[in-house]
Amino acid sequence: MKFLKVLLWIIVILAIIIVGGGLFLPKSYSVTRSTVINAPDSVVYKNIADFNEFYKWNPWAKMEPTAKSKVSGPVAQPGHLYEWEGKETGQGYMKIITAKPNTQVDIELKFIKPFESLADTKFDIQPEGSGQKVSWTMSGDNNLMGKWMCVFMSMDKMIGKDFEDGLKFLKEKSEKGN
Repeated sequence: MKFLKVLLWIIVILAIIIVGGGLFLPKSYSVTRSTVINAPDSVVYKNIADFNEFYKWNPWAKMEPTAKSKVSGPVAQPGHLYEWEGKETGQGYMKIITAKPNTQVDIELKFIKPFESLADTKFDIQPEGSGQKVSWTMSGDNNLMGKWMCVFMSMDKMIGKDFEDGLKFLKEKSEKGN
């Protein structure tokens, strides 16, 4: 009986630490990477806002080319949808919320598996020198589990390298003129 009381107290204390500690951890996250692409804004925009083109430079599609994917809806318009499901990349979708030709694409990013989460993803395109500065940002709210995960591994460290690789692939594709 004494063992059960001690075990119960340990569980209660851990629950207090997890929930209470979670109140002090970051409520949201944001990851941004940028690069300059020497191509017209219309080419860069098409490669982002048309998910048929996005698929060709998407770092996760390159990581798992066998993942199932589907593109539907009006190209480069609100409602344009890219869905995927793979063993390594999980399951989810990206849906254009707003699209401002040659300047910005705002996307709802929903992960379904392995963990459910919702994020806002934006691509901003601005003239810089003879090229275009492209900034890729993902932001969202942390649930309790996400808050504790960020203690051990920040979102920036988890996906920052993927954003860098993706922008490199976007740059290569756009500068080739396609």
